[in-house]
Amino acid sequence: MQSVLDILGKTTGYFEKVGVPQAKLDAEYLLAHVLGCKRLGLYLQFERPLTDAELDVLRPLVRRRARREPLQHILGTVDFHGLILRCDGRALVPRPETEWLVERVIERLKDRPPAWIADLGTGTGALALALATAFPEAAVDAVDRSAEALALARENAAALGLAERVAFHEGDWFVPLAGRRYDCIVANPPYLSEADWDAAEPEVANFDPKEALVAPENGTADLVRILREAPAHLKPGGLLALETNVAQHAALAEHTSAPPYASAERENDYAKRERYLFLAGA
Repeated sequence: MQSVLDILGKTTGYFEKVGVPQAKLDAEYLLAHVLGCKRLGLYLQFERPLTDAELDVLRPLVRRRARREPLQHILGTVDFHGLILRCDGRALVPRPETEWLVERVIERLKDRPPAWIADLGTGTGALALALATAFPEAAVDAVDRSAEALALARENAAALGLAERVAFHEGDWFVPLAGRRYDCIVANPPYLSEADWDAAEPEVANFDPKEALVAPENGTADLVRILREAPAHLKPGGLLALETNVAQHAALAEHTSAPPYASAERENDYAKRERYLFLAGA
């Protein structure tokens, strides 16, 4: 019979052959999923033989990953800022860059916890649910134009016990929030250009919803709309936090000046790439 170490070696080699990024890591995650253990737990049972039943479960998962289906879709979940979220083709797979945005928002607001938060383009609900967890006294409105994404976000809210504190609204950016003002507004809107989409990896181009990623005007159209409309929904001193594509800040500069904002700051992500905008309501 084949051992855990044997199967890891064969799966890793196969993934490398077909171009799967992080081949060894993904092989470990899939096998750990099948065996019902943590990934590092595999290292304690390298000599353990796999049963035929276990191999029968593993093989179709390996084939799916070899076709470049995202690992998160295959596992069915993603760990986002310590929350386990259901993840499938109804919404964009949450990225580490967006986790970093959560970290920066929490750092900026830790001494003045927000009472009202809005998350625009919520997708899986990642930003809304992470901030609702970080600020347990806050009420959160989460908006998405996709009914399918909202269904997924509601499932995640229910699983985390946050359904009573996070309200979900179907609509286009601020449209469902007419007349409301917030201490914090966050958004990870579509910001890729068509050229970016054409160059995207198969995990993105074949499995993520295009409408959650690509925007007109070289990827800036939705960001510009949010920047124009947000001042009417921000309380004085309230925080608008945006994730952007790299090297878009110059194109957005004319929409971040005072007025209507009291201040605007740029920040890089963990890889030192120009990624975030933080603006204060006037």
